[in-house]
Amino acid sequence: MSDYQSYMKGSPFEVKVISARFSLPDSTSIDTFLAHEGYQALAKAFQMGPEAVINEMKNSQLRGRGGAGFNTGLKWSFVPKQTDKPKYVVCNADESEPATCKDRPLMEYDPHQLIEGIIIAGYAIGAHQGYIYIRGEYRYLMEVLDRAIAEAYARGYLGKDIQGSGFDFELCTHTGAGAYECGEETALLNSLEGLRGYPRVKPPFPAVVGVYGCPTIVNNVETLCNAPHIVLKGAEWFAGLGTPKNGGTRLFCLSGHINRPGVYELPMGFPLRKMIEEVGGGIPRGKKLKSVIPGGSSCPLLTADEIDVPMDFDSLAKIGSMLGSGGVVMIDEDTCMVKVAQRIMKFYAHESCGWCIPCREGTAWLKRLLDRLHGGAGVTGDPDTALDVSYNILGKTLCPLGDAAAMPTISIVKKFRSEFDEHVRLGGCPYERKSAAVQAAR
Repeated sequence: MSDYQSYMKGSPFEVKVISARFSLPDSTSIDTFLAHEGYQALAKAFQMGPEAVINEMKNSQLRGRGGAGFNTGLKWSFVPKQTDKPKYVVCNADESEPATCKDRPLMEYDPHQLIEGIIIAGYAIGAHQGYIYIRGEYRYLMEVLDRAIAEAYARGYLGKDIQGSGFDFELCTHTGAGAYECGEETALLNSLEGLRGYPRVKPPFPAVVGVYGCPTIVNNVETLCNAPHIVLKGAEWFAGLGTPKNGGTRLFCLSGHINRPGVYELPMGFPLRKMIEEVGGGIPRGKKLKSVIPGGSSCPLLTADEIDVPMDFDSLAKIGSMLGSGGVVMIDEDTCMVKVAQRIMKFYAHESCGWCIPCREGTAWLKRLLDRLHGGAGVTGDPDTALDVSYNILGKTLCPLGDAAAMPTISIVKKFRSEFDEHVRLGGCPYERKSAAVQAAR
């Protein structure tokens, strides 16, 4: 068993839907998939018809698992029914959000589940071509996916007249070069077309003008993997797994200062405190929890006093944060929050595509400011300057990357302002000084 598979051992609190086949021997093969309900949902979809499939997806309350949380069936319904242009389904497998690692096992251990979900999406919107856009660092997963795609073609689940249904669908993989920006759907489409991975102005939205100027649905890996289960078992069943308007389960990636890190499939709305203390086993060495990143590095952070919250899109929005991509990072009491802000900003300053001035200049300014503050050369006005720069990025860029850099910074400065002021007063990091003193005493 690989180190990564060891993190998939599970928890008694899990409700396994899309991860149910991970532990099966030879889980990537089509024979294993067919022996465990594989492609049964596709056959049912052909019987239902496109409109009924879209309605089932709407009623399931499945919301996009890439971070935006938009109702998936509603998104599919936006594709024009009458058009002389070809339609496309694009799977966003550019899993680049720091702390997020849930799409990887879906592709690595159950690729046919994703393929079935893509075909169902294509059938529902009337598309006959699909692409799986994989991030550059996941290039090795193309071997797994390409082998599964070849098996699907050989068994008649891809290509012409799929299983005698009269429906044709072609599918292939395409790799990016590893840019975080290409996780944004319009930048992804530009990259897929061979252009620079810059975001497009919206509207028009991809559902109307997408890849090659044609109607396109772009969905995350986890989102598409849920489609077969919804079609096979029904919208009411799926919606009932979660909370109102937040149907189904979610793959949560627990990392940071936690005793049992890993990827866990839990119902939407699962309590965050229970996730930390019972699923994750609490904070190592008996330390206290200080903060939590609830959905990947772009989300506003929560304090230890804010963890009595259900983990769904609406509940986290009510307290000023986001569920995002499901990357939950625990931060213990001995962690410098100025350094956390500095590390997050280092990433976003590096990954900014440079297309928008507020993001290109603002993230670089924030990085230099936080470097200076943590390094001991901060001045009294630096925390307020960090907030001012962040607010001048927020909502002023073509894509959410600027917001992704600004929102965590704003939350850290506001919620842990005393640490920023202490860095200025002491001329350095008190946590590093404490650590150095402990080492010297030894």
